[in-house]
Amino acid sequence: MDHRPRMSRVRLGVLAVAALSVLAPVSALGQDASGSPAPATSEAPIPENPYNGAIEGSGVGKTIGYMSLGEYIPFVNLVSQGIQEEVEKSGATYLFCDTNTDPAATLACAQQMKTGGAQGVINFQINQAQSPEFCAAYDNVTTIAIDIIQPPCETMFFGANNHEAGRLAGAGIGKYAKDNWNCEYDAYVSLESVGAGAANAARMGGMRDGFQEYCPIINETIRPDDDRTDKALAGMTTLLPTLPGERIVVTAINEDGILGAIGAAATLGRSDDLFYAGQGADPSIWKDVACNPQYISTVGYFPEQYGKTVVPAMIDLLDGKELPPALYVKHVMINKDNIREIYPDVPAC
Repeated sequence: MDHRPRMSRVRLGVLAVAALSVLAPVSALGQDASGSPAPATSEAPIPENPYNGAIEGSGVGKTIGYMSLGEYIPFVNLVSQGIQEEVEKSGATYLFCDTNTDPAATLACAQQMKTGGAQGVINFQINQAQSPEFCAAYDNVTTIAIDIIQPPCETMFFGANNHEAGRLAGAGIGKYAKDNWNCEYDAYVSLESVGAGAANAARMGGMRDGFQEYCPIINETIRPDDDRTDKALAGMTTLLPTLPGERIVVTAINEDGILGAIGAAATLGRSDDLFYAGQGADPSIWKDVACNPQYISTVGYFPEQYGKTVVPAMIDLLDGKELPPALYVKHVMINKDNIREIYPDVPAC
């Protein structure tokens, strides 16, 4: 039975989630009393991810809940499709709820997890600061957090190696600025999602670090809440008239922000002035990455593969097995030169 809205499916390149030969970002290592990410106390290498899908029948007798960040977001919908497929393969009872990026809806979802008898919750909700309230609402049962840390109930984190993902995309556009402009550009715009807390800080900080491997950041504008297409469209429509020049670097925490910026530039007749680096590489942006000369770099998160880790990991946790506190996606920088190798179904230009 289908428990949620589905988007039309595309054939996606199969890329296994594996270990990264980088250090764990502080965003997944916990928080201090102020709610800020706690500093890393060691530089242990990230453990290898042993998962590539649930074993058929392994979840029989278990009830697994999933709180989606928001099905209207293409990236999230791909995550959700993968999770549902793996839960169904495992034979576990499945509880689905869409938080719709809304705190009230998120609390209702958490309560639904409790009343539905979820023994474990895969928690992909965006309001990090309110996570203690949501955890309490489902009795702090075993929790796997996706992409955004969920204290205090988080048992394991899975998702983006946030700083490294941002660094890869930032280095891509930084190299472009160095090679093509000798670092002479007009402005740097960062489209962020402050509600995501430490994840936002790590991703966008990583983007800056990657860019600065090649060029300094000048004339920076941070848009703290332009993480959705409509918000970025409105925000960039207001911002662009205040930014003269023909070399404006636009970075974003996701592809939704980039799509909004592209729309604003087109509306204002400035499509040739903006150069983009995003994160996620979901199907909504494939054609732009492949065909739009202004889209310089993004980074793959492979959301269609998330379920192959979080579902078998949850089953193992419910069986009492000890797992590392975090497992990560293996990120890849994507641009016009390699996107068709990774995703063969990219539309023609």
